[in-house]
Amino acid sequence: MNSATYLDAAASAPVRRQVLEAMWPFLSAQHANPSSRHEPGLAAGRALEDARRRVARRLGARPVEIIFTSGGTEADNAAVKGIALADPRGRHVLISALEHPAVAESAAWLSRIGYTVETVPVDADGAVSPEALAARLREDTTLVSIQHASNEVGTVQDVTTLARLTGDAGARFHTDAVQAAGSEPLDVGALGVDALSLAGHKLGTPKGVGVLVLRRRTPFEPLLHGGGQQRGRRSGTEDVAGAVGMAAALELAAEDDVAGLRARRDAFIAAVEDRVPGARLTGRRTARLAGHASFVVAGRSGESLLLDLERDGVLCSAGSACAAGSTEASPTLTAMGLDEELAQTAIRFSFGAGTTSAELERAAESLASAARQQAAQKS
Repeated sequence: MNSATYLDAAASAPVRRQVLEAMWPFLSAQHANPSSRHEPGLAAGRALEDARRRVARRLGARPVEIIFTSGGTEADNAAVKGIALADPRGRHVLISALEHPAVAESAAWLSRIGYTVETVPVDADGAVSPEALAARLREDTTLVSIQHASNEVGTVQDVTTLARLTGDAGARFHTDAVQAAGSEPLDVGALGVDALSLAGHKLGTPKGVGVLVLRRRTPFEPLLHGGGQQRGRRSGTEDVAGAVGMAAALELAAEDDVAGLRARRDAFIAAVEDRVPGARLTGRRTARLAGHASFVVAGRSGESLLLDLERDGVLCSAGSACAAGSTEASPTLTAMGLDEELAQTAIRFSFGAGTTSAELERAAESLASAARQQAAQKS
């Protein structure tokens, strides 16, 4: 399907050619282990540390605070489990109702070993209010983990305020910023977070590389033990090529026209709302990811709409790729107050700086056509 319009970047963005070119030397001639003491190994180690410095610069962090991982899932697991296990303050953990399974399941694991895990509710737009968080913070709260931006509905949280409340209460704050990267400013100092997770494949790297930013003096129990790489916080031979690719991807993302992307997003949302009866935007209208538009369509079958769109060459999704194939209504949408029947009509379009207005116009018209066909079949 060479002519397909790909609008599922929230699941995985297209790999950037410049990223592959930056990685290639470390996948070919410069293949040495960065821990080896011969010259090729030392050269690989220098490349790794240069990538660490470049990533740190883009995230407002220090190089020592950058831990390269195998992806966002590992970064989330390491942050939630590692901070909770190491912090002697207490055994109370708070997460939002919209967390990715990598955070939600990590918290569930903590609950099985004696931690108390509570969920902070969200409003109808999927936002966590400071009041809702403050009402649940306790003297024994160890960790709060709240997603920077929702992969399903695009809502961007006020992380700075939530992190400040958490810090004032003496607890640590982690944010899963996997979806926010490339769309929102990610300066850990300005955000005030103790830990932040990223995944390279949302930014244009191949799958399999991520980053955990762990601020200095944040208690942390490593999950992987072995050779003591990365200051003992994540043992295992480092993926030099992946680290270099992550640095390149973050630098390229900083050059993208995010304002232009937001303008195309808003025009697309308006087109869908104008042409598709029953279409309702989910998530915040303005404080949302620049390349994200998600809807429920009352009276329609979300699965059928997806199939019709794919037949028409428009590739999108019903929501989180990690929940693909589930017959259950999205926990995110039901937490926002939607009933199960309406939640199962969800459809998500996600795109990047390279997506054109013409492609989005095509998608809006294709969705309108698919919805009309369904309506005609029911009548």
